[in-house]
Amino acid sequence: MTADVDIVTFGCRLNAYESEVIRARAAEDGLTDAVVFNTCAVTGEAVRQARQAIRKARRERPGAKLIVTGCAAQIDPQAFADMAEVDLVLGNAEKSQAGVYALQAEPVRVRVNDIMSVRETAGHLIDGLKDRARAYVEVQNGCDHRCTFCIIPFGRGNSRSAGAGEVVDQVRRLTAQGYQEIVLTGVDVTSWGSDLPGQPTLGQLVARILKLVPELPRLRLSSIDAAEIDADLLRCLAEEPRLMPYLHLSLQAGDDMILKRMKRRHSRADGLKLIADVRAVRPDTAFGADFIAGFPTETDEMFENTLRLVEEAGLSFLHVFPYSARPGTPAARMPPVKGPVIKARAARLRAAGDAALARHLDRQVGRTLDGLVESDGRARAADFTEVMFEGAARVGAIAGLRVTGHDGRRALAAVI
Repeated sequence: MTADVDIVTFGCRLNAYESEVIRARAAEDGLTDAVVFNTCAVTGEAVRQARQAIRKARRERPGAKLIVTGCAAQIDPQAFADMAEVDLVLGNAEKSQAGVYALQAEPVRVRVNDIMSVRETAGHLIDGLKDRARAYVEVQNGCDHRCTFCIIPFGRGNSRSAGAGEVVDQVRRLTAQGYQEIVLTGVDVTSWGSDLPGQPTLGQLVARILKLVPELPRLRLSSIDAAEIDADLLRCLAEEPRLMPYLHLSLQAGDDMILKRMKRRHSRADGLKLIADVRAVRPDTAFGADFIAGFPTETDEMFENTLRLVEEAGLSFLHVFPYSARPGTPAARMPPVKGPVIKARAARLRAAGDAALARHLDRQVGRTLDGLVESDGRARAADFTEVMFEGAARVGAIAGLRVTGHDGRRALAAVI
């Protein structure tokens, strides 16, 4: 850590985006010698890691101001205010406000308001979160759904969308800066537009971006809800090769009773139908999915339904989360599955994910792919396949790659 301002980010891409907003705000406010922790609350482990990092920072920088914000701070501000190491706790709405980092001699230690009262989309103070290869644009924040396992709506508030014109302008600016790929991100991206006049759809936003920014080579979506894919989005997938053929679905389970107890809005059949509908119009689409292993009341039979779904749906990429009870959620009051069983089920799901990825990689051998170069010798194909390659290609460029094999995790290729 330097003697200047460090931002320590936990959790999702949206948090990473907002950390850049925080960095810009802190500079404008003249903040110096400080560490800002942008926390995550999706699991108890994420909160534990944040607290551990705060204590470590205080030992390493005894004179620095330690500021805590993000979802964990929004949901339980007092827990962080009670830590002797912490100087200031900010809510998710407050963390991007002008002047909040211009600390007074005797600041109020907790500035956290009711996130449910926030109506405007935060952010849009920077031209996207940029890595060396691609840029991310926040189009939506918050969530109107109340899945029984999830605490995030209480950290993010209700769903609110950025205006289409604002998004298009931002994408145009980033493309002009040379970015070959833009990723649309948010907490519940498929709900974009539901709070805007006329209730436009995500598909309409995607179509507008692709029409009005013809110079953009690649547009990608972050994780989407398996209950929602509108007709316009399906049409874009069918007709527009610049929309990347990869969808990461928030499936969570493959058993209808567990989905019902999770208060998800889709059934097992709905998830399979969505995948089939997309493949019918864009056969080269690859699918990833999030799954929770060991949700309360899950029996062996229910778990087997989830396990079978991986192969039945033809998934390629899995994110597996062992169930972690979040205090204050309905699921935390349900009869739990024993810890060792949760661990074993998560391991079996991950093994199924490894096998699914290997099948996907087998299909790539002999193909020629266009890969966005993320770092020296590493690229990402349109369908999100990670490719390790030999040969010269500039970071941020799109390179033609011939796949010669794979190592079980990534395709192996040579630059054409």
